[in-house]
Amino acid sequence: MQSSHPEVFDFDQLTILDVSFHYGRRRALNRVSLTLHTGELVGLLGPNGSGKSTLLGLLATLIEPSKGSVLYGHKSASEAGTVLRSQIGFLSHDLQLYPELTAQENLDFFAKLYGLPDSAGCIALALERAGLKERAADLVQSLSRGMRQRLALERALLHGPRLILLDEPFTGLDEYSSSALASRLKTLKRDGRIVLLATHDLDALDGLIDRAIILREGKMGELKDNIGSLKQRYRQEFRQGDK
Repeated sequence: MQSSHPEVFDFDQLTILDVSFHYGRRRALNRVSLTLHTGELVGLLGPNGSGKSTLLGLLATLIEPSKGSVLYGHKSASEAGTVLRSQIGFLSHDLQLYPELTAQENLDFFAKLYGLPDSAGCIALALERAGLKERAADLVQSLSRGMRQRLALERALLHGPRLILLDEPFTGLDEYSSSALASRLKTLKRDGRIVLLATHDLDALDGLIDRAIILREGKMGELKDNIGSLKQRYRQEFRQGDK
């Protein structure tokens, strides 16, 4: 007799093995390899067009690699099946919010998609973490960019995913909101999540991440942990690469 309970899938490691991805004749990712572990917060750096968003979309299972493989624990996305999506939280450039719905209605919609048992409690906590408890009944289209950004982040975290993929999460945030986001990321790290964060805001990442990965023209390298700020080390890396 089959169980009526939904299948549970979890993993403590994400492995990218020799992955390439092509947009037609253009190679967006070129033999990328990387391993991420639980409780690790990793920065994904690189100029526009370097392949950062492509890599995040691939890890979110929105696209498939042209070559190579991605393993969630010991399973590929196809082997894990649809249950894998319950362990992935993705915040892209498109905040994936419905402007004609209120903040609370947006979270309620996604809570139902995820099938959360205590949706009311999850939504209340998400609104509080986003600093939008008093704006719950306001339409998303009336919220500032920073407010929408905070709401979208909590939407991506609503179901408690193991793997968290963030594309420019500091965009539109003021100093207070950036500090609150940094604190939230530290909590996720302590909770044993795997966090990969792409951003151009190197000041916000300095002292926050465990390590930094650089993508340049689709090729990956790790930023050396030398003396100096993250921004200084990033600029030095690119100066050396241009020689």
